[in-house]
Amino acid sequence: MYAIVDIAGQQFKVEQGRKIFVHRLQAEVGDSVNFDKVLLTDNEGRVKIGTPYVEGSSVKAKVLDHLKGDKVIVFKKKRRKGYAKKNGHRQYLTQLLIEEIA
Repeated sequence: MYAIVDIAGQQFKVEQGRKIFVHRLQAEVGDSVNFDKVLLTDNEGRVKIGTPYVEGSSVKAKVLDHLKGDKVIVFKKKRRKGYAKKNGHRQYLTQLLIEEIA
């Protein structure tokens, strides 16, 4: 069984027992969070598509960790102008363990 869920403005395909990384959530480590914005569920071939969300369906997850993603280098340059700019960025992430799809 899997579901497509809207978490913090992004869509994720989740399955029970899977770990996913999402943008930082306002929850403490060890807390359980519920997501009600389920767009699609598939239970062994029985597909339910929401308009826009599936009624009575939710996903329960546990917050495992808060961390930072890999560094991304942003380099801008205009040739022959003497302009070069280098920036780095590390995204704040939350690791979730999907406990139940109801």
